[in-house]
Amino acid sequence: MKKALTLTVFIVLSTFLFANDVIDNLQCEHMIAPIGVDNPNPRLSWRLQGIKTQSVYQVYTGTDSSALWRQPVWNSGKINSSAVLVTYAGIALQPFKKYYWGIKVWDDKGVEYTSSITSFEMGMMNINQWQGAWITDGHNVHEKRAASFRKTINVNKTITKARAYIAAGGLFELYVNGVKTGNQRLNPMFTRYDRRILYVTYDIAGQLTSGENTFGIMLGNGWFNHQPPAVWFFDEAPWRARPKFCMDIKLTYSDGTEETIGTNSTWKYAYNEITQNNIYTGEMHDARLAQPGWMTKNFTDTAWHNVVYTSAPSKNIVSQLLQPIRDVDTVNTASLKQMNDSTRVFNMGRNISGVAELKVSGSTGARVKLVYGERLDSLGFVDQSNIIVHYRPKPDSDPFQTDVFILSGKGEESFRSLFNYKGFQYVQVVCDKSVRLDKNSLKAYFMHSDVPQTGYISSSSDLLNKIWQATNNSYLSNLFGYPTDCPQREKNGWTGDAHIAVETGLYNYDGITVYEKWLADLRDAQEPNGVLPAIVPTAIWGYDWANGPDWTSSIAIIPWNIYLFYGDTLLLRQSYNAIKQYVDHIAGISPDGLTDWGLGDWIPIKSEATKELATSIYYYADADILTKAATLFGNKADASKYDALRQKIKNAINAKYLKRETGLYANGYQTELSMPLFWGIVPDDMKIKVAANLAKRVKDDGQLDVGLLGSKAILNALTENGYADIAYDLASRDTYPSWGWWIKNGATTLYENWRIDNASDVSFNHIMFGEIGAWYYKALGGIYPDEKEPGFKHIILKPNFVNGLDQFEAKHESPYGWIISKWKKENGKVQYQVEVPANSTATLYLPGSAPTLLSAGKHEFNIKQN
Repeated sequence: MKKALTLTVFIVLSTFLFANDVIDNLQCEHMIAPIGVDNPNPRLSWRLQGIKTQSVYQVYTGTDSSALWRQPVWNSGKINSSAVLVTYAGIALQPFKKYYWGIKVWDDKGVEYTSSITSFEMGMMNINQWQGAWITDGHNVHEKRAASFRKTINVNKTITKARAYIAAGGLFELYVNGVKTGNQRLNPMFTRYDRRILYVTYDIAGQLTSGENTFGIMLGNGWFNHQPPAVWFFDEAPWRARPKFCMDIKLTYSDGTEETIGTNSTWKYAYNEITQNNIYTGEMHDARLAQPGWMTKNFTDTAWHNVVYTSAPSKNIVSQLLQPIRDVDTVNTASLKQMNDSTRVFNMGRNISGVAELKVSGSTGARVKLVYGERLDSLGFVDQSNIIVHYRPKPDSDPFQTDVFILSGKGEESFRSLFNYKGFQYVQVVCDKSVRLDKNSLKAYFMHSDVPQTGYISSSSDLLNKIWQATNNSYLSNLFGYPTDCPQREKNGWTGDAHIAVETGLYNYDGITVYEKWLADLRDAQEPNGVLPAIVPTAIWGYDWANGPDWTSSIAIIPWNIYLFYGDTLLLRQSYNAIKQYVDHIAGISPDGLTDWGLGDWIPIKSEATKELATSIYYYADADILTKAATLFGNKADASKYDALRQKIKNAINAKYLKRETGLYANGYQTELSMPLFWGIVPDDMKIKVAANLAKRVKDDGQLDVGLLGSKAILNALTENGYADIAYDLASRDTYPSWGWWIKNGATTLYENWRIDNASDVSFNHIMFGEIGAWYYKALGGIYPDEKEPGFKHIILKPNFVNGLDQFEAKHESPYGWIISKWKKENGKVQYQVEVPANSTATLYLPGSAPTLLSAGKHEFNIKQN
């Protein structure tokens, strides 16, 4: 149990230094100065620093930055509120138009502050705005060669603004006058293409010149034309077709006129050097087939072919307004080993998602094969056996996680795949002819959705720091416009993995834009009867296995957490009916309040928790969130209906599984005790007894004994019920089974299985056991959102100064600013420091002391530890 703590000194340092920039981080739709906004009532947000409280705000939006404060198109008027997130409520915004906005705030003393001016720009807003036609090369889905498309246009006036709007089935790379546009990768993001297509907006003004300008597009298959078969049947997707695209180039000239140039039959195409590409497997590039300069105006394209008109995959075409995928980090080779005359193994020193780039010199036709993997066999060669299990094509025609580059023989050449990514630490390079390679010949790019980091952890424990970093590495490796399970074997949006790790994601990263996109994918995938598939997006797989409430509760849990972390109700509102449909479906097949529908505690260590207990608890969580959402939105009928349902479920669980005389649930396994505690199932008068049983069970077992669902609950259940020291002991072990065991054995990411030598389910880059990353913020930093004042408007602080740890710091950038919670043990005392951001308050809970209300500012406490 925790040692007694006595509060001896209380010092409040709630002072701020005034700064010129009191208002910062102005965002529209949670993005900085976005272009391509489709929401007719976009959300505007800001942050304060240097003052304690905002009493009044006034938002200005206009079309002329120089006249914004005098002649806005919308002036909210003075609003007596401390809110930092508002919805535009002025006149109708127009497609493609750029709007400027800024804000004035007044503090509690009436002092006025004025922000800088920023902007947002509307996008298509409606499918009827498109002028371009959908075009393709007209070949069938089995054609493996990739195509390039080109068109030259004339610009005879001075351009003041230029945009390219591109929608695609498949993946594309855009070039203007021979230069790649932007630094994004793998656009557009994966959706259920026959129900929703995303378009991307580019600012291309800086790439255009007077006279002739040439546009080039390269298309890849991506998820749209999945060619080799795998167990998830993407090769049988109803949307499957040859990659296609539609583009509008919208030009605004200095004389005020506008011109839109859309794709049409005058575009031409040809095959390029990519002879094969697949999102699961890899790419084959034959540099001898490259046509240098094909995306420039001086290229002769008389041998190219006319494009073919085609239909749009869906009439629902919406803006891709989320943090893009980028090459976020460059990873240099850590070591190189030459295995024989033809084979070298490059070790990147860490496990990542992304691709490698190879620079190589050799003779014409020399063939270089890059084989990606997470581990080596006993001889030191790349071993893919842990990640290839679900792959089904003929290995010789489309090998798994393998790129092939055929050299042109023209000096030093550079190669990287364009239309896929892999999960790997090692790259085995096999050459059929002599080529020049050294340690500097290969580097890798860590690719993922480029979400800003909003959280940091540091401590006196090297193991804790490494587990936190490995958790983040796995989270990012599995964020590609949707949350995935692993970046190599599947790349699937497993719903269970996503909701288990959502708090870890949100404490560490600004992920709202990715989650809003993915919840739209979930709603797209929902059947009329309310059923959701286990993976999203999906073609046809996952509707009849693995999709019970323990997995597909993502539809409720993720919108609710977005509301808690951001104070933004939009996603919860958008998902409300989908949650209702889903809960109503479960209620229809579960008249007694219990359900056995689901996978249960996936990959347990030794004790398998009762599945009906686990899945029914998630059913309760869905009904609970639905009740809260109905109350929030003022829907009294729904609130009453689903409140009765959640009570029914809770009572049914306790009636069947709680043994009141012993305080045990079901068999008394760790998962069976921690889940009811964590999710609020245990009656108030039984919590002490059940928690004591959980602590005893952990002690008796002598180890962690949970699967996926238990891993979400156990550390939190122990911590929240007075056993933080036991929770930390589990979290800080480096013996099997534990997170530290992976680190001790060389992990730089989290694994799929507690056992590292298991015969299956042994991906080395999974996020599903990643709740520990959130637990650090909650249990050790004590930082919790308050659902009564979400978005950390009010912060709940419950730090635990656990045995075995001498120093800890957690920082989280909330919508109101940085929350900092840190402590250090010294000379029998704990020095605890906390910083509450401007416009926020916090309640601090320390054992043995009454709750303390903290205002914005810095506070310090010296606590005697007995």
